[in-house]
Amino acid sequence: MQSLHQAAGRILISLGALSVVSGVITFFPVFSYKLWFTGWSVWIACPIWNGALAFTTGILLLLAYKEWTKRYLWQASFIFVILSMMGCPLHFAVALESALLGPYCFYSFSGIAGTDYVGYAVAFPFPYASFPSACVDPLHYEEYHLTLQAFNLCLSFAMFCVSLTVLVKLSAGLIWKTHTYSQAPSCDIHVGATPLQESGLTKMLFWTPHEDRPAPVLRPI
Repeated sequence: MQSLHQAAGRILISLGALSVVSGVITFFPVFSYKLWFTGWSVWIACPIWNGALAFTTGILLLLAYKEWTKRYLWQASFIFVILSMMGCPLHFAVALESALLGPYCFYSFSGIAGTDYVGYAVAFPFPYASFPSACVDPLHYEEYHLTLQAFNLCLSFAMFCVSLTVLVKLSAGLIWKTHTYSQAPSCDIHVGATPLQESGLTKMLFWTPHEDRPAPVLRPI
């Protein structure tokens, strides 16, 4: 049975990869090679870097669970989970604004034609139902754009929920360990002739979720 950290790591890897793919295919409007209809902006960059952040977080969680004695992996996972959770609301807001603004295409209305975001030519938000064929080139870009942004909305919300769950789990374990070691008396560790004081704060800073797991016993064959 896999743990929460393993499941969250695999989910974040999958969602992060999908988010990066959604950002990359934005460079190909309606799967065409007309790159002049796509500019490097937050509409494209946000799914890519936020997906890469979630993908990295998932990798760190799986590595930290596999190498549970290496505390720096858990510390890095804790930091990246926080960064991923902070990036998801921005990803959600950018996808929502992009959906309301409409696609970047060559549009044609009665007496109005140009290449820009169609939301700049009509009242904001862009009414998809009223102008189903506003994009003359590339064709059917409205449906493609709206589907892509709806997909990004769902991805950002799912990544936020998973990151928040992992953050709560790690924080709960950290608080529990801090409380446990604050109740116990501190002990002296002697390295050579120099005494080192090991306090509850030291345990808190170098805590791992599986440090209570018993070490494997090596038996001769």
